[in-house]
Amino acid sequence: MENIAKDSSPHSINSIKHLVPEKQPHRTWYHFQPPHNWMNDPNGPMYYKGVYHFFYQHNPFGPTFGKTMVWAHSVSYDLINWIHLNHALEPTEPYDINGCYSGSVTILHGEKPVILYTGYDNNKNQVQNLAMPKNLSDPYLREWVKHPQNPVMVAPSGVEMDSFRDPTTAWKGNDGKWRVIIGAKNGDEGKVILCHSEDFVNWTLDPIPFYTIDNYGMCECPDFFPVSICGTNGVDTSVQSSSIRHVLKLSYQNEQQEHYFLGKYQLDQGNFMSDTKFTGTSLDLKLDYGTFYASKTFFDYAKNRRILWGWVQETDTTQDDIEKGWAGLQSIPRQVWLHKSGKQLMQWPIEEVQKLRENQVSILGKKLVGGSSLQVTGITASQVDVEVLFELPELESAEWLGANEVDPKLLCSEEYASRSGTIGPFGLLALASEDLTEQTAIFFRIYRTPNGYTCLMCSDESRSSLRQDLDKRTYATTFDIDPNIKTISLRILIDRSIIESFVDEGRVCVTNRVYPSLAIDKDAHLYVFNNGTKSVLISKLNAWSMKHAEFGHDEKIENISHI
Repeated sequence: MENIAKDSSPHSINSIKHLVPEKQPHRTWYHFQPPHNWMNDPNGPMYYKGVYHFFYQHNPFGPTFGKTMVWAHSVSYDLINWIHLNHALEPTEPYDINGCYSGSVTILHGEKPVILYTGYDNNKNQVQNLAMPKNLSDPYLREWVKHPQNPVMVAPSGVEMDSFRDPTTAWKGNDGKWRVIIGAKNGDEGKVILCHSEDFVNWTLDPIPFYTIDNYGMCECPDFFPVSICGTNGVDTSVQSSSIRHVLKLSYQNEQQEHYFLGKYQLDQGNFMSDTKFTGTSLDLKLDYGTFYASKTFFDYAKNRRILWGWVQETDTTQDDIEKGWAGLQSIPRQVWLHKSGKQLMQWPIEEVQKLRENQVSILGKKLVGGSSLQVTGITASQVDVEVLFELPELESAEWLGANEVDPKLLCSEEYASRSGTIGPFGLLALASEDLTEQTAIFFRIYRTPNGYTCLMCSDESRSSLRQDLDKRTYATTFDIDPNIKTISLRILIDRSIIESFVDEGRVCVTNRVYPSLAIDKDAHLYVFNNGTKSVLISKLNAWSMKHAEFGHDEKIENISHI
């Protein structure tokens, strides 16, 4: 073969536009999704010369995961309103002919972005490939060119050839070498492989895995990034200093959950010393306790923040997806930083989402006695942003929780949830029908424990729809509360079929997908409730109806800055 670069964007693949029916009660208004067909992992979000780029896994031929996956590409100036471009990468070469899978973008010296992605080759092996922008003067980087030396990495010994994927954004050490980690597995042992290079083309793979775990299968979509120990600002992925910690995030394929570890990265030794070990229990750290997977962060140079994206998959049926003509959402981009305790991450919707707010309603100082509920009126409850602060009664009255009863999912099960509580359950009923036959309950319950006070947080989809053929889940977690503060805050973003909950200013995040059949559009309602025996005070509640985000196509590109 001639040693020439291959144009990765011949546009030989034309997206088949599955007809998206006009009446789409579950299609979102302000969450990112393509015009039609399937979407899964966020690939390489980045900020480059004034423009946000978002690349994602996409099947251009239908609303299910397909054999010909591409890197779709959209751009924005605010991470909320988007323009869809032509595909950045399509399967065209022997090293990616069976699919262009997940990867990342790294900005090299001289402000040169480069894509490192997994190709599914003609032997059904997973290999790592490079692509560069065809024209750096194009602010939208519409076309990408594949490197002539592809593939630049193949699976090492001890790794299955078809399970070596998802390279991270690279970081550069003081020794001048670039480093990335890549997910892998061997049997049921998950692995993360560390790779390094001086020129980003010729790579050496470390024979000692960066991380291993038994019985959880593939370590998909790893992420590795620094966080500052003081303040909420993010730091560049290559920063090395005494004022940062490092985060290793892993997507465990067998569990479909996003786990992470905080710890110390020793660049000279090539290892990461985590503060905690994985236990397989509710004590492990998770980015999100709900339907949220394959997440990816990037450093936003414009606002000095680290931003997290996550894939939110459908939980209806495949036939539903075919009839809808689409499947998959992205979460609202979240700013991520280290909690002041140094023991966990914090997450909060980016500030730009507030531009979509309108028609604010407020409730102040309202007592919710036991067994009562209150409807939040004056908003469009199917698309709403709600912030509420609950003030708790004296915590000494809370129920006792024994050491053998601390499994959060068990506590949220019907057996426990039906018990009469003292402080709680209280919270919100989202996407509820007027008669409450449909509702998704996001609620709290306070317990006394041997170590102080614990808050149980549940997100219950069991009554979210009258339909019986849906995957209705209950998500749960617990967190300690400070008895001197006696308040719990909750923010939820509701967007027709997705609910994102942020508890205690971002200490806990839970994402739900629900498909109500009654509580849609103007027939959706929002309630605050208290089913505990003790009264709870709504210290303040603010809610805003949410406007449509703008989604356009490349012919509108010149007008994007005016959105």
